[in-house]
Amino acid sequence: MCVKNRDCPKDWTGFKILFDNNLAIKILGILNSAGASFSEIYIQKRISNSIRLEDGKIENSNSGFDLGCGLRVWKGESTFYGYVDSLEEGRLLEAAEVLSTAGKSSGAGRILDLNSGLMPARSSYDTSIIKYPDKVAADSKKDILLNADRICREYNNNIIQVTASISDLEEEVYTANSYGNQSSQKVVKVFLSVNAVAGKGGEIRTGYKSLARTAGYEILDGDAVEHAAGEASRIAITMLDAIDAPTGTLPVVIGPAFGGVIFHEACGHGLEADAVLKDATVFKDMTGKKIASDIVTAIDDSTLPYHWGSYKFDGEGIPSKRTTLIKDGILVNFIHDLRSSKKLGEEPTGNGRRQSYRHVPIPRMSNTYIETGGSKKEDIIASVKKGIYAKEFAGGQVDPATGDFVFGISEGYLIKNGKAGAPIKGATLIGNGPDILKKIEAIADDIDYAPGFCGKQGQSMANEVGQPTIKISGITVGGTGS
Repeated sequence: MCVKNRDCPKDWTGFKILFDNNLAIKILGILNSAGASFSEIYIQKRISNSIRLEDGKIENSNSGFDLGCGLRVWKGESTFYGYVDSLEEGRLLEAAEVLSTAGKSSGAGRILDLNSGLMPARSSYDTSIIKYPDKVAADSKKDILLNADRICREYNNNIIQVTASISDLEEEVYTANSYGNQSSQKVVKVFLSVNAVAGKGGEIRTGYKSLARTAGYEILDGDAVEHAAGEASRIAITMLDAIDAPTGTLPVVIGPAFGGVIFHEACGHGLEADAVLKDATVFKDMTGKKIASDIVTAIDDSTLPYHWGSYKFDGEGIPSKRTTLIKDGILVNFIHDLRSSKKLGEEPTGNGRRQSYRHVPIPRMSNTYIETGGSKKEDIIASVKKGIYAKEFAGGQVDPATGDFVFGISEGYLIKNGKAGAPIKGATLIGNGPDILKKIEAIADDIDYAPGFCGKQGQSMANEVGQPTIKISGITVGGTGS
């Protein structure tokens, strides 16, 4: 599987050595033998590592290995899914036999723990990876974290605590289904996060910055670690002098990159098509209708090179693609997996994602962002007489069915007479996703992205949010000031 040989050919076919076509055909035949309208094999091998540093000491260092197979069948309106933590032929065939009989006495889909003629595979193997995780020594990874700790503490004497972590994974995936499709890919990911805590005069503030890519450890070369640690420290130190945030309905300028989390949480989940099937989104029956300001175009794009939420094939073997969700304020597409696209009569968008072979694929965002506009950040801020500049966000709460949200601002500034001035503390934004889409008055040209993890139905996935600086005409701001 090209684990030892890094000079794999470009036509590498993933699990060909481990899992041949004849066995795949045999398993799919068994799965289809009892009236299934669709059957699928999903194989995953994952090697992961994580290291956590706190106050200059390595607190945790973990490694993991996972290998297994998930099997799925559709029978009528029901989905039946099973998995086995093995690739032994006998166990796979036995699992297929058990799953093929599922649903004979019940119409309800369920997940089963099964541990007691195909087209040429489309494959992806990224030969541009320079530093594979397994080629970077554990001590070198620890040195990265120690360096981040040092940079934070040297930034300012008021930095009193530093937590940093680094994680990586190498994952190989193979899928085959009864439509005759095969795909295989290898994915490498690296994630660095730095959290700095500052204290002065009884005030405690935190700053956070992360760097993550679908790439190897080369992403941490140069000044990457210094930048991440410096930004975390800058936020913490700046917020030490924050004043109480005002309250009321105010114009709000939302910064680029992580500012996109509001669209992701308050609108994006409502654009995932399983919400349509469950009648759990305000966007149902809105295709072709105006749902946002004319200047808003929103995209989900899993093809962006090296971005955190990118992949070549989704968890169902569908090629990644760029999907326009909102075009000039008009809803044009939802985010689909195979099941939702079939039920709604739409094309798959390559968003059928799953956490592992133990999970059923569901529609999930990848890299989701608002496209750039024609304004400048400076001009947008200058247009606000009194308002808030929300640059970074902390945690929040969202009702995905309605889009109602509450988000805390971790780095924000008071805007007075067109200038961003004093930092503010204790600020929250309270609003509704579909409502603020219509209140976007200006979009800048400074798009940026931020990596993260998104949970849904018990599955955590790598996602990236993004946007340029945008201006909302009015959002309720919760604070303790006047």
